[in-house]
Amino acid sequence: MHIQPQQRIYICFFLFAVSMGATLSRLPDLQDALRIDKSELGLTLIGAAIGALLSLTFSSPLVARLGARTTAFATVLGTSALLALVPWMTAAPLVFGLLFLEGLLAGALEINLNVEIDRIEAQLGRGVMNRAHGFWSLGFFVTALVSAALRQAGMSMQLHLALTFTFVLVAGGVVIGGMRNAPAKPNIEHVDAGHIALPTAGLLPLCLIGIAAFLVEGAGIDWSAIYMRDVFQSEPFVGGLGLTLFTFFMALARLFADPFVDRFGSRSVAVVLLITSAAGLCAVSLSPHQSIALVGFALMGAGCSAVYPLAVSAAAQRVDRAAHVNVAALGQMSFVVFFLAPPLLGFVAEQAGIRTAFFICLPVILTALLCVRSLSYQRKVVIA
Repeated sequence: MHIQPQQRIYICFFLFAVSMGATLSRLPDLQDALRIDKSELGLTLIGAAIGALLSLTFSSPLVARLGARTTAFATVLGTSALLALVPWMTAAPLVFGLLFLEGLLAGALEINLNVEIDRIEAQLGRGVMNRAHGFWSLGFFVTALVSAALRQAGMSMQLHLALTFTFVLVAGGVVIGGMRNAPAKPNIEHVDAGHIALPTAGLLPLCLIGIAAFLVEGAGIDWSAIYMRDVFQSEPFVGGLGLTLFTFFMALARLFADPFVDRFGSRSVAVVLLITSAAGLCAVSLSPHQSIALVGFALMGAGCSAVYPLAVSAAAQRVDRAAHVNVAALGQMSFVVFFLAPPLLGFVAEQAGIRTAFFICLPVILTALLCVRSLSYQRKVVIA
């Protein structure tokens, strides 16, 4: 079976999302097992954010040296293995430690896959960044749907995550084993990368756009199940539908976004998506019934879908530094927010209610709308 280079990256995104999504879908069970409140759960999950921040800051030279295949082996399979160990931990500090290690690998994975797909785009002469991230969302959708059914059936978190790791190990071994490093883009990636990736002034507007997208994504993925349980006392399957709808519409929008970006431009697409996110947040925050909340989660998923991939493409196309450095710097300010969302929103939920936790994301969306001028779409140039 012949698998195209971009399809191997798609599957790596999918497998990473399957592992992470399976874990996040069991957060209510993890909270109960550890006997901690929402704010304590959030502080436990911050271990992944710290690990990702360190990795995104310092690991880009290592990623460049190891190459796409070796890095993918270590990060895709490694993150899944660490997450499978989470339900076996008996105390929150132990979970924190595991998630810190998982964050280290996740940061390197973020750099590796995004730079590789940007190089593949240059070879193809067309955009596939949104589609690649669509498979991340598709992975979350699939695992959300499966997890909702498994939780309803009473399967333990330990068995659920062990089966998930087994699937990732088998599929990842086959797909990553045939991966080949795409060539670096000429006249761009020869620039000295340095050892530390930090945002530049020109990159900050893109960072703000990425932060908005990941804050909404983190809110929807991490807290939708707990929101449905606490606000509407939904049974496990209905409670899981919030995450299912969020990830389904996020995946759907990403998989089909690239032609719209080609036709209308990244700025117009980003404005529409950010406004859709804002509408979804309002629906969730003010919902009088669980059906309205489910619609809100669907709008949130569609709204935050292609915003971050658009920012990644713009960062990778900048010529001031090597692509993997700019992608890493963007990831510091946005990917880490995905991990910081649980503790930040958990603290707000504990103090002011979980509805308020979703509502406070709106100012960040409005800030991102002011930064969309930093986005630009350039048709890829095929490398001979």
